[in-house]
Amino acid sequence: MLQLITFSTLNGVLYGMLLFMMASGLTLIFSMMGVLNFAHASFYMIGAYFGFEISRRIGFWPGFIVAPLLVGVVGALIERYGLRRVHKFGHVAELLFTFGLAFVIEELVNMIWGKLPVDYRVPPSLDFVAFRLFDTTYPAYRMFMLATAIAMFAFLILVLKRTRVGLIIQASLTHPNMVAMLGHDVPTVFMAVFGVGAALAGLAGVIAGPALVTQPAMAALLGPILFVVIVVGGLGSLGGAFVASLLIGLVQTFAVAINGSLKDVMGPVATTIFGELGGVTLAQIAPLLPYLMLVLVLIFKPTGLFGNRES
Repeated sequence: MLQLITFSTLNGVLYGMLLFMMASGLTLIFSMMGVLNFAHASFYMIGAYFGFEISRRIGFWPGFIVAPLLVGVVGALIERYGLRRVHKFGHVAELLFTFGLAFVIEELVNMIWGKLPVDYRVPPSLDFVAFRLFDTTYPAYRMFMLATAIAMFAFLILVLKRTRVGLIIQASLTHPNMVAMLGHDVPTVFMAVFGVGAALAGLAGVIAGPALVTQPAMAALLGPILFVVIVVGGLGSLGGAFVASLLIGLVQTFAVAINGSLKDVMGPVATTIFGELGGVTLAQIAPLLPYLMLVLVLIFKPTGLFGNRES
């Protein structure tokens, strides 16, 4: 039991922090621009493919640094020459733009790298056992992923709370006209934040690519979960996105690990009361749990756990 709790907690926190790396950028973008960017998970996918392409040519570590920067540049250009131009037509136009952009990016990935998964591997320098507990090993690369996510979270909080740049960004969230009157270029701030948000998603893709499967469908697999995270946490709340990410990561991981059913707990009575549903295991319904959480939050607390906006 202790082994189950230990490794499930590690895996749940790791998955949650990976979600937060993507949700944090999406939360900042929504806070500043009021746009739920449907293409945000596509930046995660681009990061994985850029990391793969760079790593196979000059190594993993250059890709770890360069790939997120390239994704950030792509995001900034999309905001400057795409999203900004449709902004005047309202939020519906922005949503449709990002929705279409997600399909365009996926098709470009299919054209360049094909429809099959690519061979994006864990670097040899991190391909070893971090520790052994209860005769079970835990890979060093997963610990590296966790450390990277925690470092990114600490850096993000430090920049937003302790620097002049963070103060300007936070002021632009709530009082853009006042910030503009003080001489700051608010559209450039918006573009920079959009680029940074894309870069964070790209970084998540770079480190998740070798551990998970790097394929064209990876954006579609995680994209819906991101919106669950920011709605459950509270639209526009960075702290809420952090808590919701960890909560969803732990709930899904423990559901898969426990893999029990009502029949295991209640015996034949479960079949009598619930019929065939009594034999359904937690692992089978684990993918549904985040969306069930979303529905419950929208019913009982529409602003989310820490949000001030109506979802």
